[in-house]
Amino acid sequence: MTGTSGALKGGRDFLLAPSILDADLLRLGEEIKRVEDDLDWIHIDVMDGHFVPNLSFGPGLVTSIRGEFPGSFIDVHIMVEPAERFVDMFAGASPDILTVQAESTKHIHRVLQSIRDAGVRPGIAINPGTPVSAIETVLHMADLVLVMTVNPGFGAQKFLPEAAAKLKELVRFRVVHSLDYLIEVDGGVNADNASLLVSTGCDVLVAGSAIFKQDDPASAASKIRDSVSGR
Repeated sequence: MTGTSGALKGGRDFLLAPSILDADLLRLGEEIKRVEDDLDWIHIDVMDGHFVPNLSFGPGLVTSIRGEFPGSFIDVHIMVEPAERFVDMFAGASPDILTVQAESTKHIHRVLQSIRDAGVRPGIAINPGTPVSAIETVLHMADLVLVMTVNPGFGAQKFLPEAAAKLKELVRFRVVHSLDYLIEVDGGVNADNASLLVSTGCDVLVAGSAIFKQDDPASAASKIRDSVSGR
């Protein structure tokens, strides 16, 4: 794949994006450094306690991570409602990609354009109950499409295999319409399903509890990467 997505993947078969939602927040910098050799992106889940039943991080944390890891690729997923009220504050924290939920706004086209106008790559996410057809008219505006394979809000949930069927639809749509978005999966990703997801068409794997809730996060991250390469 060439263009934007090819440049972001840097020649890798897939990218690994550990989610800090499941990290030890009192030692967050150390936790990220423990898996630095195996991570490609740092994934930050932002939740407002309204759109999803949990409350997590604000733009200040994104700014702090950017300051501590200036060369890292920061992938921010905001699960907030309405999304347009949060774009400026999070875009101002200098993420590389800012992903919004399609279900969180009545004006997704405008929101994606506002992210691009702020100098950040826009991403669009869909929940397990949302079909790919709901976002087809704006896929040309996205650098990333995030398929949620759990109902968003909490880590350590069980992977919903029926949600992964959307990957084939997104791959097909990308080819037919000559688009260049990356496809990301978040929810229940681990070494047991990583290879299948990548072979189906996933470009970016988000993993939280499968990495940070393990005794040795670095080894767990390596295990996911090795499960795809067949080592």
